[in-house]
Amino acid sequence: EHWAILPNRALFEEVKERDHPEEPLLSVTITKGVIQQRALLADSSKKDRSNQDKSAYKLVRPGDIAYNKMRAWQGAIGVSDYQGIVSPAYVVERPREGASSRYLHYLLRTPAFAKEAERWSYGITSDMWSLRPEHFKMIYGCLPPLSEQTAIVRYLDHVDRRIQRYIRAKQKLIALLEEQKQAVIHQAVTGQIDVRTSRPYPAYKDSGVEWPGNVPEHWEVRRFKFLAQVANGQVDPRRPEYRDKILVAPNHIRSGTGEIVHLETAQNQGADSGKYEVRRGQIIYSKIRPNLRKVAIAPLDCLCSADMYPIAVRESDLRPAYLLLLLLSRPFTNYAVDCSLRVAMPKVNRVALGGCYIWYPSLKDQDAILEFIESLGGPSCQAIAQAEREISLLREYRTRLIADVVTGKLDVREAAARLPDEIEDMQPPDEDEAWSEPVDDGIERSEALH
Repeated sequence: EHWAILPNRALFEEVKERDHPEEPLLSVTITKGVIQQRALLADSSKKDRSNQDKSAYKLVRPGDIAYNKMRAWQGAIGVSDYQGIVSPAYVVERPREGASSRYLHYLLRTPAFAKEAERWSYGITSDMWSLRPEHFKMIYGCLPPLSEQTAIVRYLDHVDRRIQRYIRAKQKLIALLEEQKQAVIHQAVTGQIDVRTSRPYPAYKDSGVEWPGNVPEHWEVRRFKFLAQVANGQVDPRRPEYRDKILVAPNHIRSGTGEIVHLETAQNQGADSGKYEVRRGQIIYSKIRPNLRKVAIAPLDCLCSADMYPIAVRESDLRPAYLLLLLLSRPFTNYAVDCSLRVAMPKVNRVALGGCYIWYPSLKDQDAILEFIESLGGPSCQAIAQAEREISLLREYRTRLIADVVTGKLDVREAAARLPDEIEDMQPPDEDEAWSEPVDDGIERSEALH
């Protein structure tokens, strides 16, 4: 009853401070809100496509709300904890007196606001929808008294810290389970143990190559180019026969696992540059930043990014699933990293890939190793899946709780008053953004449109 219902023009003032090219670049992401761009680029294959002349970029001060016009309806909006600059295509809003920026941050990242932003966005297709500042100002929001905003922020920050701490614990458990499983896989595919006896092989030989070291005496060692072929020739994904094909990019693959976690068509991704055709059962290997180990087996006929190699395996010598394990292995990854070109965005070329030595047993022994690894993965995979489900449910709970609190469905004033003063590690959990990166690239897309 005592809350105000106001249009955003009464809550915000749009700011357009420019001529600060020396400030660091910021990005507005869907999952994390406003972050420093260097953090966004650090662990992905994304490239910095910002203009060299940044005099027209907009200054964002701590406490400002920034949003990506083309992604606001997907949640690309939030308060900035940093001072920096954003693309001219972004919008910067400064809360007026009496409005807490942290409260508005929570309010504007609710599913209800995302739905309202979608309603007010305009464009020919969903990929072009834009929430213009004049329409943002017309959206209504709720505003409690400032003292209650402060209590809400205190309560939600406290809950968020506890949820993050719990998620980090689950993520550490997942990492330990993965590490344990990968250690046994590594021993099997490098020949350190015979999976039938769980003991070392009777005899070993020098592979003749430094990085694989000794291998079982009866194993073969041959160059990659004699065992597999890297495809040549790109196709235009805009042609009718390719628009509805699935397009796999490095950010669709979970690092180090061989798992494809997101499938989307070339049309939905707005693909407009050359891609490779991939046949079902072929291996897709990311040549960019090989240390991330983005490699998988294609589950169907599809396309892959030009940053990846489609690899056809000669199955008279190798099972594709066994080669996948070798490409995921640490010895191979170390080789790929060592022979990568460029410093900013390391890349392994097809000559270096073809010259790599591959070690492997007979097909019968490969089948035994694959069967052993499949049986080994059962309990670990179940435990990992359970932990991931718990993380997912907790994030869902967090979203619903925030929505209920910032819209007044729950009164948290007394609960906030009883909270202890906390100083906790605010390190965010390692969000799994593999699937969301294609729609989280407002920098590149908005820049191009601008």
